[in-house]
Amino acid sequence: MKQPIDNHSTKLKKEVDTRRTFAIISHPDAGKTTITEQLLLFGGAIRQAGTVKGKKSGKFAKSDWMEIEKQRGISVTSSVLQFDYSGKRINILDTPGHKDFSEDTYRTLMAVDSAVMVVDSSKGIEEQTKKLFQVCRMRGIPIFTFMNKLDRDGRDPLDLIAELEEVLEIDAYPMNWPMGMGKGLMGLYDVYNNRIEVHRPEENSLDGERFVPLNEDGEIEGDHPIKQSSVYEQAMEEALLLKEAGNEFSREAIAAGELTPVFFGSALTNFGVQTFLEAFVDFAPAPSAHKSVEGEDIEPHNETFSGFIFKIQANMNPAHRDRIAFLRICSGEFDRGIDVTLARTGKSIRLSNSTQFMAEERETVQKAVAGDIIGLYDTGTFQIGDTIHEGKNEIQFEPLPQFTPEMFMRVEAKNVMKQKSFHKGIQQLVQEGTIQMYKGYHTEDYIIGAVGQLQFEVFQYRMLNEYNSEINMTPMGNRIARWIDPDVLDINMASSRNLLVRDRFDNPLFLFENEFALRWFNDKYPDVELQTLL
Repeated sequence: MKQPIDNHSTKLKKEVDTRRTFAIISHPDAGKTTITEQLLLFGGAIRQAGTVKGKKSGKFAKSDWMEIEKQRGISVTSSVLQFDYSGKRINILDTPGHKDFSEDTYRTLMAVDSAVMVVDSSKGIEEQTKKLFQVCRMRGIPIFTFMNKLDRDGRDPLDLIAELEEVLEIDAYPMNWPMGMGKGLMGLYDVYNNRIEVHRPEENSLDGERFVPLNEDGEIEGDHPIKQSSVYEQAMEEALLLKEAGNEFSREAIAAGELTPVFFGSALTNFGVQTFLEAFVDFAPAPSAHKSVEGEDIEPHNETFSGFIFKIQANMNPAHRDRIAFLRICSGEFDRGIDVTLARTGKSIRLSNSTQFMAEERETVQKAVAGDIIGLYDTGTFQIGDTIHEGKNEIQFEPLPQFTPEMFMRVEAKNVMKQKSFHKGIQQLVQEGTIQMYKGYHTEDYIIGAVGQLQFEVFQYRMLNEYNSEINMTPMGNRIARWIDPDVLDINMASSRNLLVRDRFDNPLFLFENEFALRWFNDKYPDVELQTLL
């Protein structure tokens, strides 16, 4: 009997359903970049895991490709990493943890289908973790929690679970439970798989076995070194308590972002990471629909290709001074050389120069499907938030989040003979969202705005090292930015307390000195409506 022919739409659906695209979020120093490395190790993408801290050995995280990241030991830009594992195509977006780069992280969270939240088990839920978590909740995407640094003495696991539920207002289900911590760490009671994962099996197992099965009563059969430890009894008692009084496991609640599976482990010693990865691949969702501005759901299995630009990065390869626009494919299939429409301009573009990523390493991508992240070589065509699509039917995805800057600096080139590189650097770094740029209303003087001070430092470093442009920055302090309709603008409204400037699209706005100056303006011009963002 002949087998039915597998048509294109069926093949596309099968391909799309193998994709797992997620962001890793955390507070700085929780171990996010280290766990990323271990995942790459399991995926065969790297042979040896180095750490961000390993400066003496010259080992740096694969996701921290920018020189300033290696020097500081922090992530200041989102990285895209891809590998295959257990029949699934994994797309990891490693994001900055530092609050000064929240806008980059928030945009990245719009391009993923789930998130992995890394928590330092000695510190618990920290402020930046809370903010990023709230963005995930707003989108309703599944969240997986990894309680990291179990190799160090930390807080009581029961307290960590309670804090997670109270502070983030989400139900938690421990997938495993620690048996000791720090130097006394013996292993993990793997609740979901009903087994013990042994820490340092060469010391704590009979035959060096990594996993010890449990019987139906949740006990180790016969004699075993771990059974002699007091932490074994305590872990089993606590796990039993959670089984009786805790939340029920539910795939549906995980998928709805209402229940977070919690995994304990140590990324640095690669303990518990593979167990987490296997569960994540099983429970994480395949690509989901994305809403258009018209409110229509664009389904990933739709054969018409579409996607949006969520990030632009200049100089990923300093030797070529290239610029990459990162595209989340939302529907259909990408074929190299495909003709698409740029929704913002209505112009047709041929996508013939595209790439996929392993941090700073890359290769030309011939095909990709919904859920994948690809890079498009960009000569200035794309902007963050751009929608591109195949076919005649217009598609425009919902706008990405924007932050209004709070800190401002006047900026000028130190060397007037290098104005060309100065202007090019500012234009490119503004387009990729490193900082925001304004000009004097009647002049061409540059003013740059940022959410945090570290953005200015990264901007200054990159201007010098990537564009050979040394700059002077003069602080203007904190200002309140408010846009005004040009039709109601009177230049006499400006004063020393509310500076009139233009944004990079020539829209007028005021930079108010403080809240008092803003209230004074509102009282004087009660009929004038000001906006926080356009």
